[in-house]
Amino acid sequence: MLILKAVNIGVEIEGKTIFENANIEIHKGDHVALVGRNGVGKTTLIKCLMGETLPTYGSVHHYVKKESWGVVCQEAALDGDMTARSFVELETQPLYEAKQQLLQSEKMLQNCPEDAKRIHMYNQALQTYLDLDGYDWESSVEQYLRQLGISEALWEVPFDQLSGGQKTRAKLARVIQRDPDCLLLDEPTNHLDAETIEWLADWLRAYKGTVLFISHERAFIDHVANVTYELSYEGTKKYVGGYTEYKRQKDHEFRSAEAAYQKQQAERNKLMEAVTNYRQWFQKAHDAASERDPFAKKKANKNMTRLKAKEAALERLEANKVKKPEQATGIHVDLVSQAFNSRTFARFEDVSFGYEAGVNVLEGMTFTIERGDRIAVVGKNGTGKTTLLKLMTGALQPTSGNVQHHPNLQTGFFMQELEGLQGDGTVLDQILHLPGMTQSDARTILACFLFKGDTVYKKLKDLSMGEKCRVAFVKLYFSNANLLVLDEPTNYLDIETRERIEDALEWYQGAVVMVSHDPYMLEKVSNRVLTLDDGFYDYRDSYQNWKQHHRRSTETQHIHNEIERLKLELSNLINQEMNTDEEEDLMGQMQALHKRIEQLKSTIN
Repeated sequence: MLILKAVNIGVEIEGKTIFENANIEIHKGDHVALVGRNGVGKTTLIKCLMGETLPTYGSVHHYVKKESWGVVCQEAALDGDMTARSFVELETQPLYEAKQQLLQSEKMLQNCPEDAKRIHMYNQALQTYLDLDGYDWESSVEQYLRQLGISEALWEVPFDQLSGGQKTRAKLARVIQRDPDCLLLDEPTNHLDAETIEWLADWLRAYKGTVLFISHERAFIDHVANVTYELSYEGTKKYVGGYTEYKRQKDHEFRSAEAAYQKQQAERNKLMEAVTNYRQWFQKAHDAASERDPFAKKKANKNMTRLKAKEAALERLEANKVKKPEQATGIHVDLVSQAFNSRTFARFEDVSFGYEAGVNVLEGMTFTIERGDRIAVVGKNGTGKTTLLKLMTGALQPTSGNVQHHPNLQTGFFMQELEGLQGDGTVLDQILHLPGMTQSDARTILACFLFKGDTVYKKLKDLSMGEKCRVAFVKLYFSNANLLVLDEPTNYLDIETRERIEDALEWYQGAVVMVSHDPYMLEKVSNRVLTLDDGFYDYRDSYQNWKQHHRRSTETQHIHNEIERLKLELSNLINQEMNTDEEEDLMGQMQALHKRIEQLKSTIN
């Protein structure tokens, strides 16, 4: 069943074409990923599909009511004091308003319980709420909050104070309480830790309805999508499958187009050579021909016939000319480290740190950072990942213990908040202040990071987060750092730019320490893992192998927990008094428990 269809959608803003020829078909049950470079207009296209923005040309056809769509956007504009529960309830506005009216009437009645007018107002508000099945609705809201992993302790916490993962769960709870047939999510993984991203991917994969989402997270797209649309300035292209299939098909298309172009170029060169030869032969035969030499005249006419045939073939080929395939222009990154002979860059000796006296975020860490290290720092939100990075750079000093840096170490720090890119200066200003930098050299380097023409004069405050990330990488380019410390470096970057950054980090000659929730990046770049979950642990192998190790450890712990639970159940049965009638049944239960315990033990031996 067709849910939505867009035909040749195009959008122009102030005479500038944002994109054109966008065609999309979404069928019931599809999980559709929309990908594309930053600034190509993905959010604009989504708004066109939802009817929030009218396309300049083209048409959008809805085959289900727009109310069937539940929309989870990046930002939520609301009262700063609104609780998490109220945020979820607000989705059903008539019931939410009826509840507020009832609460207000109840409060007024408590202040003056004998007032007949207030009693009447309360009874009216209560009856309205009952007519709307308000208490059943409240129960369902609570059910969805629990289902989405929002504990009762968070229900009365202001929404603005929730973590990124908690906000995403609340947004989903708000939307799915209406039981929508379709979900629309715009960058749903922003600000989420790896564990929450994995949870969201699993949840969406199991969701039976239709899903349309924008994302640059390759593992997330692989896990959730069965259809991927790529949006470019020229339009959309459909690929069956997630990111890996999209990438494979796209690479195959490029190779096929390149082969077709080379084949046509070879054929063109051959035809042009033949045309040149026949023209020369015709001219030579024509000059030698005369009415008295019919053989030479016949030979000249024969060459003219062949010449015209080859010219016609060349014209047909030019009319069906295959365009030379070109890779989309991307950033050019070549991170250079200063010459540095030492093997050990930094050493942590029994380091602890706390923001409050007596309360440590990090404790008892001893490790070294060495040449060639590509260290992934992993852990849940709040375990101190960014704090550890700041200890590495010297931005924070340990509460106890010692951090030693090699005296010749140069550190480049990329912060997810991009605090160093504030103010009213321009992109160009950020580079011109560097020693010996000329405007010509600065513009050349900025062009490598896609800041061309007048874009170098854009104010920092007007840049998108993706643009700010590119400026931050330009500054890293000139840092001559031996050690790169990166805090969520690819959060706001499109897939292509992420892959260029990953390639640069692989070839970088210094050491790299990074926090990222992008498993593709960590798997491609890292060769060591520092994990902060349940204490500090230094795993000296790749992120991919650490994931397998961590999964096995988690499964083993679950098995141990289940064994202990079954032992307790068995102990309770053994100590239970029984009469003759119950003895056979209880013995059967004990034997089954004992057998299950032995089975579980065998799986971890």
